[in-house]
Amino acid sequence: MSLLLIVLLPFIGAIFAALSIRAGRNACSIAALATTLTSLTLLLTHAPAVFRGEVVTARYEWLPALGLNVNFFIDGLGLFFAGLILGIGALIIIYARAYLSKDDPMGRFMAYLLLFQGAMVGIVLSDNILLLLVFWELTSLSSFLLIGYWNHLPEGRQGARMALAVTGAGGLSLIGGMLILGNIAGSYDLTVILESGEAIRQSPMYLPALLLILGGCFTKSAQFPFHFWLPHAMAAPTPVSAYLHSATMVKAGIFLMARLWPALAGTEEWFYLVTTAGLATMVIAAWIALFKDDLKGLLAFSTVSHLGLITMLLGFGTPMAAVVAVFHILNHATFKAALFMTAGIVDHEAGTRDIKRLGGLLFLMPITGTIAMVTAASMAGLPLLNGFLSKEMMLEEASHTIWLGQDWVVPVLATLGALFSVAYSFRYIFHTFLGEQRHDYPHHPHDPPFLMWAPPALLAVLVVLIGILPAIVAGPLVATVSAAVIGGPLPDYKLALWHGFTPALLMSVIAVAGGALLLWRHATAKAIRESVPRPEAKTIFETAIGVLVTLAGQVTNRLQNGSLQGYLAWLVGAALVVGYAGYFGTTSAPGGRPSLPAPPLAIVTWVLLVAASIGVVAMHRQRLFTLLLVSVVGLIVSLGFLYFSAPDLALTQISVEVATVILMLLALNFLPKATPAESSMPRKARDGVLAGLAGLGVGGAVWAVMTRDFETISGYFLENSKTGGGGTNVVNVILVDFRGFDTFGEITVLGIAALVIFALLDSAMHGECRRKLMSWQFETARAADRHPLMMVVVARVMLPLALMVGVYIFLRGHNEPGGGFIAGLVVAIALIMQYMASGLGWATQRIRIDYHATIGLGVLIAALTGVGAWLADRPFLTSDFGYFTLPLVGTFELATAMLFDTGVFLTVVGAVMLALANLSRIGMKAEHLTVSREPMDLDPSRDGTAAKPAGQEG
Repeated sequence: MSLLLIVLLPFIGAIFAALSIRAGRNACSIAALATTLTSLTLLLTHAPAVFRGEVVTARYEWLPALGLNVNFFIDGLGLFFAGLILGIGALIIIYARAYLSKDDPMGRFMAYLLLFQGAMVGIVLSDNILLLLVFWELTSLSSFLLIGYWNHLPEGRQGARMALAVTGAGGLSLIGGMLILGNIAGSYDLTVILESGEAIRQSPMYLPALLLILGGCFTKSAQFPFHFWLPHAMAAPTPVSAYLHSATMVKAGIFLMARLWPALAGTEEWFYLVTTAGLATMVIAAWIALFKDDLKGLLAFSTVSHLGLITMLLGFGTPMAAVVAVFHILNHATFKAALFMTAGIVDHEAGTRDIKRLGGLLFLMPITGTIAMVTAASMAGLPLLNGFLSKEMMLEEASHTIWLGQDWVVPVLATLGALFSVAYSFRYIFHTFLGEQRHDYPHHPHDPPFLMWAPPALLAVLVVLIGILPAIVAGPLVATVSAAVIGGPLPDYKLALWHGFTPALLMSVIAVAGGALLLWRHATAKAIRESVPRPEAKTIFETAIGVLVTLAGQVTNRLQNGSLQGYLAWLVGAALVVGYAGYFGTTSAPGGRPSLPAPPLAIVTWVLLVAASIGVVAMHRQRLFTLLLVSVVGLIVSLGFLYFSAPDLALTQISVEVATVILMLLALNFLPKATPAESSMPRKARDGVLAGLAGLGVGGAVWAVMTRDFETISGYFLENSKTGGGGTNVVNVILVDFRGFDTFGEITVLGIAALVIFALLDSAMHGECRRKLMSWQFETARAADRHPLMMVVVARVMLPLALMVGVYIFLRGHNEPGGGFIAGLVVAIALIMQYMASGLGWATQRIRIDYHATIGLGVLIAALTGVGAWLADRPFLTSDFGYFTLPLVGTFELATAMLFDTGVFLTVVGAVMLALANLSRIGMKAEHLTVSREPMDLDPSRDGTAAKPAGQEG
């Protein structure tokens, strides 16, 4: 349970943070921080077991038939990344409280941040790749909200859209690759997949799976050529940038490559794809970073470069390179989060983050300057800092890596990338914090409050401690995490400041000296760069999006032209092509089952059905007559169900027909009596051909099925209905137990449809629609006696009888024909008759029910019934039953299915009555009627028997 809580707590905390803003910004921040620290504490309770080499697991069945289960596990890699996400997340929350202004909605920010945090923790702890994909997509959506937090800024909206488009497309690629991977391994559980590495690498589907998975990883971690989106995410507030770029979103792709390393690495395809992408990203992004004048822009491209470095190391495919990758992930998270926070402090206090307008800040902001210089020096890879150690180890691995038979390519390019890294790191230091003080800062710079500099200061301390005492501070963690990544024994290595005179040391010296020289000649290098034409990724992306939008608009306007006939023609035509292609593409012998003789009653009924159907087609322009014919078709279908011993279906069909016809009659009151002629003869001919072919196809398919022997699942339901569901009415047990989830979905859709109807009809009571409604002129005269005495008397007499029948049908539904759906329709029809008999005013005065609440209560009861099954450790909506004995009453059965059926009943009643009530309101407005509280228009018991004008009563 603790593993599940670790993942769920950030999501729960997002709700509390959003609500606690009412108590103030401090309360909101404390709620977010408490949630993160609680989750981190629960995670750390498993750390001793993980360091002993154990794997902590938690498994919960969700959709086992699909292979989608809520499985989590904590090994070294999961513990490491979850710790980074939650630990740095806590520091970001503290920093954000001091950074965000009073105009920034704190509750919304903390809610978005925790949603993102929960999604990231879910990714790194998932032991099911389908569950991992769910969290993966959640990170794309929640990061979209975070990047676009300042939605009043055009660049914020643009950056959010770009991030969502790129990472969303990568997510689709990842889904395909993961499904292939699970299919190869025979399981969607990560632990099984990681043990199937040999089979995966030898599978013919290995390369397609690898390409698709790397597509998801490269887009998420901004690897070339998908690197362009990440710098544009800088439009987000600095706390977001610090979080996304140091420990979370951009590390998700890195994490997944590390997680799948035992299963996918070790092949030439892996080496060339991953190493090449990482090496290219490392060099290109570092070169671009050198010329960025925006502090956050410089750090963004530096992040892309360092992600390329880690990707390159994972691509080498050797255990030692994997160890170095793990070590640099840790080091990068510490110095990069601190650097982004210092950039935010500069922007916050100096009023700008443009390097050309900065300089000499160390003397005005000594605390911030010290933190920034220490962490930037680590990013440059200078001695006594953690970045130096992992950079040296990276260069050592690069020095003996061969690419396409050449032993100089990787070492030279890795040294060049390190050189550029030194140059932009020195630029961050010298051009921002050193040099002469200026007198034209937008604001007078000074160190920020404690809450703003304390989080980066803590990270800077870690940078120094790991740099000086790597084996003590980081050694056990790196070993544990590396063992999880490699999936085997660790190579022989040591984390130390001095490894002797090695090629890596020479490469490092060249990088530092070359970086310093490049910074000295920065203006010359910038002039050379600007003189060389280069593609602009943002322009290319926007152009491509513009072309796609234009093309999509043209296709949409051509196909989605508002013609329902056209839509149906395409749909039916496509189905016909597929169906007939399947039929004529294979050989099939006629079925061997003999047909049964048709009794005269069935023949007569069939003739009536055909005649009514033909009448609907021939007379479809006469709306009222067509509705009557449709009701005849429904009645015949009900008789057919009854003939085939399906009384439940017959009752449902006839109840639906009655309720539908009544509501349709009310709706037709506001429509012309006849439909205008719209279709030309060629279109009618086309529709006739399509309809005829479709009818022949469906009829042929039915005939083919009915004339062959086949097995159905009905036997299972018949055998298990009583023992498993506690009822002898198999249809009802299927609806509320075996297929209860389907029923729950259906009543949810029914409730939504009713609310949509309410919204559409309610719009007719306002604005232009209301003015048209008030000027409505009916084609025929309206009856003076709208609520006749006879109908009132009959409706009153029938109401208690109908309600009794509804209750009876409801109670007997589990063992005899009936149930909540049919009972709901019967009760709704009885209530509809009261509205029809005495009008809206009289009925609403006595039936004081909020039908919105009725729908909501029904869906809620059904949902809680399903959740109750979880308390008994059974699947959602599994019913339970028992037998009880009471004096006088005797022995009887009670089942939880009755509660679910109650939810169905309430939803059906609420949906039907909500539609009716709103149709009645519109009718009164259209006919200019005032609300009448009397039960009938002509009441002999009142003084005067003459009817009042129709415009005065309703």
